[in-house]
Amino acid sequence: MTKLNDALQAATTSIPECLAAGYIDLASGMLLGIKSVDSQPTEVVELLAAATADLFQGPNVKMIESIFKKARGLAEDGHHYFQEIIINSDNLIHIFIRGKNEEQVACFVCRKSANLGMVLTKSRSNMPMVEAAL
Repeated sequence: MTKLNDALQAATTSIPECLAAGYIDLASGMLLGIKSVDSQPTEVVELLAAATADLFQGPNVKMIESIFKKARGLAEDGHHYFQEIIINSDNLIHIFIRGKNEEQVACFVCRKSANLGMVLTKSRSNMPMVEAAL
């Protein structure tokens, strides 16, 4: 996992005002790697994978994806409709991006003062490097 940790560290450095980066496997529910400029509460780190799985694959999300596919006449082929989720909290921007392997998601956390467009652009551009590290 050293390559993954290095990739997450590089992403944290290149994304504007990035405080932390993590990589989650939705199938296993495991946090595969995390890099942070500060120590994070253990409770938050432990819940990151579960919360990310709920965001991307919770029962209501699956139902919405199914309804969208049905409305568009698309087959239920296992492809996921939601690829990116942006959450703005009081002080932070949280970017969640599904990888090409749709069972893996990267999470990038930045200060709210960062330019959202640049954060999203740099997060997307770091995905190939993070995905290749596994």
